[in-house]
Amino acid sequence: MIGLLGKKIGQTRVYDESGQVVSVTVVLAGPNRVLQKKTEETDGYNAIQLGFDDQKESRINKPMTGHFLKQGKSTAVKRIKEFRDYTIDVNPGDTVGPNIFAAGDYIDAIGSTKGKGFQGVVKRYNYAGGPGSHGQKGFRRRPGSIAAGSTPGWVDKGKKMPGHMGQRQRTVQNLKIVQIREDDNLILVQGAIPGANGDYVIIRESKKKPKKS
Repeated sequence: MIGLLGKKIGQTRVYDESGQVVSVTVVLAGPNRVLQKKTEETDGYNAIQLGFDDQKESRINKPMTGHFLKQGKSTAVKRIKEFRDYTIDVNPGDTVGPNIFAAGDYIDAIGSTKGKGFQGVVKRYNYAGGPGSHGQKGFRRRPGSIAAGSTPGWVDKGKKMPGHMGQRQRTVQNLKIVQIREDDNLILVQGAIPGANGDYVIIRESKKKPKKS
């Protein structure tokens, strides 16, 4: 399993090898710094810890400052992600970038969806709402009945109701890499990735379509 921390930059269109226009999402995926290497002997499992996007040292607490110094570099990062069973042999202090992938590889993109705030059931769950005529007043965008009266006498858990919409972690699988622009640390991915422009995302090797060795 290989992966990177990145930042969603935006969307555009490019031409593929056959001359067809492809809609892509641009991801800034590096450089990622290797902060820690875990092994079965020391930690009970194999993993590496990657850091991405420099952070002001004044905004880092003392435990994290010590963690960064322990790896040989004092530069703080904004995002840290641990990848288990990393198939590339790296050590603390090394950097990895988009060149670990290649055009044609398939990846899974993990990100947080856009926050929509407090929304009603029509927007949140695509409810049809009530009728707009025949004596109905004030029920156009309401859910209607949410439970029975005497039996059971309560609202079932998980009932679709108005509430906070968005800002949930979502994974989009089997997205194809169209281009790798190593000099700019960019990955151009065919299709959409969860989140707004500027949000952090995780790009990992597709579990269903792994990278060919």
